[in-house]
Amino acid sequence: MNIKSKKQISYLSPAKVLTYGFAIIIILGTFLLSLDIASINGSGIKLVDAFFIATSATCVTGLVVVDIGTQFSVFGQLVVMVLTQIGGLGFMALGTLIALAFNRRISLRERLVLQESMNYNSMGGLITLMRRVLLYSLVIEGVGAVLLAARWSFDMPIGKALYFGLFHSISIFNNAGFDLFGQIHGPFSGMGKYIGDPFVNVILMVLIFLGGIGFIVISDLLNYRTTKQLSLHSKVVLTMSGSLILVGAMLFLIMEWSNPATLKLLTLKDDILASFFHSISARSGGVSTLSISDLRHSTQFLLIILMFIGAAPGSTGGGIKVTVFAILLGAIYAMLRGKQDIVFFRKRLSKESILRAITQTWLALFLVVFIAMILSVVESRDFLVLLFETTSAFSTAGLTLDLTPDLTNLSKIILCLVMFLGRVGPMTMAYAITASSGKESYRLPEGKITIG
Repeated sequence: MNIKSKKQISYLSPAKVLTYGFAIIIILGTFLLSLDIASINGSGIKLVDAFFIATSATCVTGLVVVDIGTQFSVFGQLVVMVLTQIGGLGFMALGTLIALAFNRRISLRERLVLQESMNYNSMGGLITLMRRVLLYSLVIEGVGAVLLAARWSFDMPIGKALYFGLFHSISIFNNAGFDLFGQIHGPFSGMGKYIGDPFVNVILMVLIFLGGIGFIVISDLLNYRTTKQLSLHSKVVLTMSGSLILVGAMLFLIMEWSNPATLKLLTLKDDILASFFHSISARSGGVSTLSISDLRHSTQFLLIILMFIGAAPGSTGGGIKVTVFAILLGAIYAMLRGKQDIVFFRKRLSKESILRAITQTWLALFLVVFIAMILSVVESRDFLVLLFETTSAFSTAGLTLDLTPDLTNLSKIILCLVMFLGRVGPMTMAYAITASSGKESYRLPEGKITIG
């Protein structure tokens, strides 16, 4: 490699490093999943399907075109699991931890990329946070694996239960939603058998919730005993997440209460359990205990809204993020009350945060609607179904109306692009493909236009 090429690589912006890094991992994953050894029949799967699964795993989405449990060998399943772990934690976070293990110094540029990948507001304490990320992930996934294995040991041999526990703990905590139960209950069967099992439901909901609130919030909560305070970010994330879970569960229960295909024939306990489960899972979990295609259209649209909002920044989830949604609500409240500032917990938000939230929302909304329109030309399906699938891909949620396995190759590639944009982030992608113009040295005169 010549000096010029080295300089070009060294000057890559953090956004470009993240974009190229995820793309390289997806390509490597596609190669591994397309090998004969990765399929259960030893003849491999189609390259486009391997590409789709690799993208879905790296972007921790959970959408599948083939059933993971019945189509992939143990080798293929392990590849999916590793890609999910890398995608959930972020390849830069894992690379940094490996470098620290060998006592290698972390450069300023690497710290900038880490800051971008974790959506962290400061470079101070970044390396400490990385160490905590690994520790939290290993502990949470380990505990989840043991608890799930203990429950499933009643349904299968202990060795298989341990393997299932590990795979699903990693998958669910990273908000991917892949499952292996197709080999037991039939392809694409999901977690339907455990709809009335409180033990499994609670464990899965806790894993989804912890993965969705982000490592920054988890660190804040664990340090609360010492600091006796939470950051503004953590307060907003916890408040909005709790509100969305509660409101989502109540609306889900009301809308599906009389639906004979979902909640009507269940007990009240199971109704409440299923409502909370899908309210939590919709915001990036990707697992379900009910058939999503059997839900009423109003409920499906509710899930679209929850998926679009998504999880917290710096988490394993996607969407526009709960903090962005909170800012949008705050802007509406401030405008209706005639206030100049958006205030959360006695803290005023900066203009930059507000503009970034608005920009991120509009980019996401434009992308989802535009792609759904394109799919409506390629696929002969109802627009709500296409909008649901597109939103699920962008928000890396993984819920489906059973459309994904029947998509054409062109539609699969389009959704792969959407998943990639959803994981990397539309704004990060925009920064990666556009040159930075720097800060303006002057401001133009203010003008006024009529609004309303």
